[in-house]
Amino acid sequence: MTVSGLSVENLVIVGSGPAGYTAAIYAARANLSPVLITGFQDGGIPGGQLMTTTHVENFPGFPDGIMGPELMDKMKAQAVRWGTRLIEADATAIDLSQRPYRITAEGQTIATQAVILATGASANRLGLPSEERFWSQGISACAICDGATPQFRQAELAVVGGGDSACEEAVYLTKYGSQVHLIVRGEKLRASGAMADRVLANTAITVHWNRQVADASGGDWLEAITLRDPSSGASEELPVKGLFYAIGHTPNTRLVRGQLEVDSHGYLATQAGRPETSAAGVYAAGDVADAEWRQGITAAGSGCQAALAAERWLTHHDLAVTVSHEPIEPATVGEPVRTATSDADNYDAEALWQKGGFALRKLYHDSSKPLLVVYTSPTCGPCHVLKPQLKRVLAELGGAAQGVEIDIEAEQEIASQAGVTGTPTVQLFHNKELKQSFKGVKQRSEFKAAIEALLAVAV
Repeated sequence: MTVSGLSVENLVIVGSGPAGYTAAIYAARANLSPVLITGFQDGGIPGGQLMTTTHVENFPGFPDGIMGPELMDKMKAQAVRWGTRLIEADATAIDLSQRPYRITAEGQTIATQAVILATGASANRLGLPSEERFWSQGISACAICDGATPQFRQAELAVVGGGDSACEEAVYLTKYGSQVHLIVRGEKLRASGAMADRVLANTAITVHWNRQVADASGGDWLEAITLRDPSSGASEELPVKGLFYAIGHTPNTRLVRGQLEVDSHGYLATQAGRPETSAAGVYAAGDVADAEWRQGITAAGSGCQAALAAERWLTHHDLAVTVSHEPIEPATVGEPVRTATSDADNYDAEALWQKGGFALRKLYHDSSKPLLVVYTSPTCGPCHVLKPQLKRVLAELGGAAQGVEIDIEAEQEIASQAGVTGTPTVQLFHNKELKQSFKGVKQRSEFKAAIEALLAVAV
């Protein structure tokens, strides 16, 4: 079926956390051939909040726990295996004023009969007077991403928050900091009993009760934070080199604002235990509609509900155009292949992507091609997202540029010499000269344009 020259999809899923990928798995297995727009920067990274989590210990089926990024990789692979089509970009517009609905992503408009919104929620900031000055210079919203940064090692660090995320980040940071200060605005932790017990029993964590962070101070890097007692108004300086936020989230509803009903806190309004929104054929799943539970497993369950509801609605209205799987049993996914660390035996001067200091030194001194160096850490979810995008850029350039991955935990000296203050950090070199630096996850087009500009000058 086509409308206004556009082919019409059965179902488009916006968002790629546990809710989005679970919805995709169910919809794909129902032969609906869903399109899933992963998101990229708007509202977070592909894979959702579990991409910035270390060990997930409460997701059923993993008795020893599983790393958050690894869990999301498995969900993604399962969705793709059954026929989900991914668009790895941000949705930039959603039009629910006409049927079929229209969604714009990566410059193209997609028409669809049904929509599942699984856009999640974004981490809140404190809005300190000096916040922008010290952002990525000591202040971070992701301890899991940035904790291994050289500046934080054997330094006093602080986490603000009292829930599970704050407790998890405080425990995680004890691997790197000399002491971790947990700043709690109330008189008790809101975290689960197990997480609270873990924090209170850890001698490397100091809990500051009834305190709020008023501001931050320092030179080129964060050196201290100001704590305030909300009851007395008294304040004190706490010397720390890092401040990590874990203070809740805001639902990502910007694209449908004014088109769908929301509750008093801005979450998409649905009936209790149901995924239907105020528009027919539009469903909500995960944290974008969940102000209470906000767990990976509840998000996955709601994704299942949304997909089943969408399938029933499409079938009832005779709108579904099913696509049979060929072959009926898709090939197994298998385990991902990790990049081996390069040494004198396996180094390849022409390889598009390598890992480690040996490859970096060889390419820096010997190659005349632009060189992308990405600094990562094993637990960095955003790094997990960015690396495939960088590899895709290099493949599209047909070998005209190369890439090297540096693990800042394994090669701390290289990261320190490079001035890395968080992961992912990408540096672009050409002819032994640093041409450009990128912090955080950026669109693939930014990296490609920067390399193409260097290639054009070199011609």
